Amino acid sequence: MRSAEQTTEAGSPARPQIIVVTTAMLVFISFWRAAAIVLCDMASTVYYIGGIVEQAIGKAAPWYILAVMLFAYAVRGIYIESCAMFVRGGVYRVVKEAMGGTLAKLSVSALMFDYVLTGPISGVSAGQYIVGLANALLRVVHVPVAIPTAAGSAAIAIAVTLYFWHQNILGIEESSDKAMKIMGITTVMVVVMVAWCGVTLWIRGATLPPFTLHFNDDSLGWLAGTSWSKQLGALGILIAFGHSILAMSGEESLAQVNREISHPKVPNLIRAGLVIFVFTLLTTGLVSFFAVMIIPDDVRMSSYADNLVGGLAMYMVGPLSVRLVLRAFVVVVGFLILAGAVNTAIVGSNGVLNRVAEDGVMPDWFRFPHHRYGTTHRIINLVVGLQIFTIVASRGDVYALGEAYAFGVVWSFVFKALSMVVLRFKDRRPREWRVPFNVQFGRWELPVGLGLIFLILLATALVNLVTKKVATEWGVAFTIVFFVIFWTSEHLRRRSGASLQHLEKFNVRYTPELDPGAVGVRPRCKIVPVRDPNNLSHLDRALDEAEREHVDVVVPTVKVERDLVATGTNPNFTPDEQAIFTAVVNLAEKHGTSVVPLVLTSNDVFFAIARTAQELGATEVVLGRSGKLASEVQAESFAIRWGAVEPDHGREMTVRIVADREDLRFAV
Repeated sequence: MRSAEQTTEAGSPARPQIIVVTTAMLVFISFWRAAAIVLCDMASTVYYIGGIVEQAIGKAAPWYILAVMLFAYAVRGIYIESCAMFVRGGVYRVVKEAMGGTLAKLSVSALMFDYVLTGPISGVSAGQYIVGLANALLRVVHVPVAIPTAAGSAAIAIAVTLYFWHQNILGIEESSDKAMKIMGITTVMVVVMVAWCGVTLWIRGATLPPFTLHFNDDSLGWLAGTSWSKQLGALGILIAFGHSILAMSGEESLAQVNREISHPKVPNLIRAGLVIFVFTLLTTGLVSFFAVMIIPDDVRMSSYADNLVGGLAMYMVGPLSVRLVLRAFVVVVGFLILAGAVNTAIVGSNGVLNRVAEDGVMPDWFRFPHHRYGTTHRIINLVVGLQIFTIVASRGDVYALGEAYAFGVVWSFVFKALSMVVLRFKDRRPREWRVPFNVQFGRWELPVGLGLIFLILLATALVNLVTKKVATEWGVAFTIVFFVIFWTSEHLRRRSGASLQHLEKFNVRYTPELDPGAVGVRPRCKIVPVRDPNNLSHLDRALDEAEREHVDVVVPTVKVERDLVATGTNPNFTPDEQAIFTAVVNLAEKHGTSVVPLVLTSNDVFFAIARTAQELGATEVVLGRSGKLASEVQAESFAIRWGAVEPDHGREMTVRIVADREDLRFAV
């Protein structure tokens, strides 16, 4: 058979332009890379958390930091369960599903306070390490010059923020690669420090930190001077736990990065969570103990409150020259991992605001992809702008930034945990993974584990409201401002009558021919044509098989022209095609498997599919069950066109007709 698409009046090959659809949303990363992105936030707190907590509660700080690290694993379970339910299972999506849009906007407003402050505190801390090392070296060589700590740290923080702004514009694969390199170097430092600290304690001996709490007026907040301050007991434990909770930031970033985790998604998410737990336990948990046990009391807080790891290097056994080299190494690694936390804050903020924008709460303008890299660069620009403003406005006050950003951390956890408890009763669908400790009571299942996590978080958040003045005042103000902005934007959008249907933003490029190398497809791929965004069961099955078979999946949709010769007179990427590929992206995210979307133009759908399969070296075409044609007719129609385009009659080709309960195979 000869299709009218094949020739023009002059007899030369005529082919309408093929649209190759691209988006950063189809880039997936390993669980190691996902863990590295989160660890750049969580593990970086080892450089400042010990000093902040000890200043607030005394030498018992390591015990409470360790408790937070252990509790973080339980909180991480909430995020894993939510991501098993929703691929984009961050705070906003989960709270909205459970308790509605108003509370969802309120929770994400508090979370943005966390993200906007995480980048600046990490960047300024990184700057302080570098400035401190530079000034120490200047003193060693007797140069009578000192770099101003605040101004120098702020300048370095701004430079680091701008660097990772550029990396995130390039895309998640680029920024996750930097996170992997940073965590590789950090791992070397951790191994050296833990081993050296162990030798030091074995030679000198030491005692564990005391359990006794010593609060000051700042750490008691509005409770200072009241009768409550003299009757602490269990309340004192909660206050101390609340001052340590900022060591647990970074969990929301795991939910945002979940979209990019490759197949198998949930098992890889669990693996990433375990990697994060072990690493933070060995860094933040152990190092805080070593600092109290090795650094003398008379210099620990006075000289090393903002640099406990550097203090450890100076007070371990060994020659002074070796310890100085170790301190320099610690400072360089500290700079790298704190800079990585800036990257994590940008990645997390971008993910959160993308979810909000998808829901129509922010103008759709923010989600238009970068013309070259396909990233949501306008959201990234907004986040980075807020972070740079915070760096300048805070004047490099790390303690104030650290105290303040705990507000967003704990209240986003509270909203998330409550929502997951509600969803256990509201949405009883099976989960691929659930938080443990569930008790069956008749036909109801009581989520005891989830409930206990929620109650601990709620109690901690309420205590923090009255003990952390800076966090409460600035956190409440920031949350209200962001909530008003979200509410106003959504209200104006609805008044304008704009559609609230979520459609992904794509970049497109045009090509007259399909070359496997240019498209990025390996030989022996699968071709899975799609037409209806609500009928993708055949693509679902193909994606499930593709990862096991290690083959690429090409997903074309055919723009049908009824003229005698298909010329591609409408080469535009239409809203209908955007809706189709939005559904394709959502399914690809669920599987964690990349696809190559194409838009073909033809007056013969089966011919266009056959020609694409032939040019890309495919061995299998997976068709959805037609509502108009019998399966045998579909297979025969494809076979006829395949014979017209494939000169090698010995080449293997399988066409499958797939429905929910049907999978027919035909060799053509």
